Amino acid sequence: MSRMTRYERNLELYGISKESQERLFNSKVLVMGAGGLGSGVIMNLAALGVGQIKLVDGDILEESNFNRQIIHKYKNLGRAKVISAKDWIQDFNPDIKVELDKIKLNELNYFNVVLNYDLIIDCFDSYESKYLLNEIAIRHNKILVHGGVQGFRGQVTTIVPKKTGCLECIMQKPKVFKNEVFASLSPVVNTISSIQALEAMKVITSEGTPLLNKLLVFDGTTSCFKTLNFSKNMACAACSN
Repeated sequence: MSRMTRYERNLELYGISKESQERLFNSKVLVMGAGGLGSGVIMNLAALGVGQIKLVDGDILEESNFNRQIIHKYKNLGRAKVISAKDWIQDFNPDIKVELDKIKLNELNYFNVVLNYDLIIDCFDSYESKYLLNEIAIRHNKILVHGGVQGFRGQVTTIVPKKTGCLECIMQKPKVFKNEVFASLSPVVNTISSIQALEAMKVITSEGTPLLNKLLVFDGTTSCFKTLNFSKNMACAACSN
């Protein structure tokens, strides 16, 4: 059985080309966060056939995670999320190479984390971490697929340094971050993470049109999507220079 057999339904009518599937096989994606958004992103990247995935998360599995972190098994309670996520990937698709960093990202430890990856997916649940990741991606010219969820609502955009606006162009970085915990509803989290994975696929394969300078907003209370246009803020503290 050829490697392509597993992905033949990716290639059929209105799917992607064989060349695009090969690009997925040869791609490397950095997933920042192995929780709710990370679970959905990891599932979809593994199903698409992304060849190498690096998982970054410093947390361990807690019982309160299981309402939306759907790749993790209860037997892994108390284990590192990145190890639990790697177990899931290897069970589902052993052809994928998996790298791990069990760390909480900060200004001092990020360099080697992002060094060999040009595509980053933001699956953090902390906006302080999201803004830091935004700055790192701009500083080192990495494409960033941003996603965020609060309760029934979520958002996605793809940030390309020097070409699009960034997270701080959309929402000015707060001077002080509040330690707020928002509801995370599995259907909303899975909707946003699936769109993030779709954005990653479009970036890798050049099939379709990514959300460049467009913020896709989902409201789960009405099941409505809106696309909001934005542009680079020439006074943005993160990307204006």
